[in-house]
Amino acid sequence: MTGTTGLRQLRVDCIVGIYPHERAAEQTVYLDVELDNDFAAAAGSDAIDDALDYDGVASRLTALLQERRFQLLEAMAEAGVRMLFEAFPTVSAVRLRIEKPAAVPAAACSFVRIERQRA
Repeated sequence: MTGTTGLRQLRVDCIVGIYPHERAAEQTVYLDVELDNDFAAAAGSDAIDDALDYDGVASRLTALLQERRFQLLEAMAEAGVRMLFEAFPTVSAVRLRIEKPAAVPAAACSFVRIERQRA
């Protein structure tokens, strides 16, 4: 029984960018993450221990982005997906969108979106 667990607009303040001013101060990025996983155990037991811990997803993604100080959103997205697959072995697919609102003044945001299947 496959389903999707996710987060919308997870706010993370971190260093991201290639320009000197971007390396000097944190910027806000927003993440949308969708994780496909088997719901059977959680649906049957109604127990958190059998469910995907989305609070854990949020804290792990936040820590990764704040610690790594990425230059590119593309590298940030790939590292995020790799970490999610490693941390949550029941996840079969990840869709991740990262928005950077301050990147282009004339645009609402710049973004990258990736989708990966577990190999």
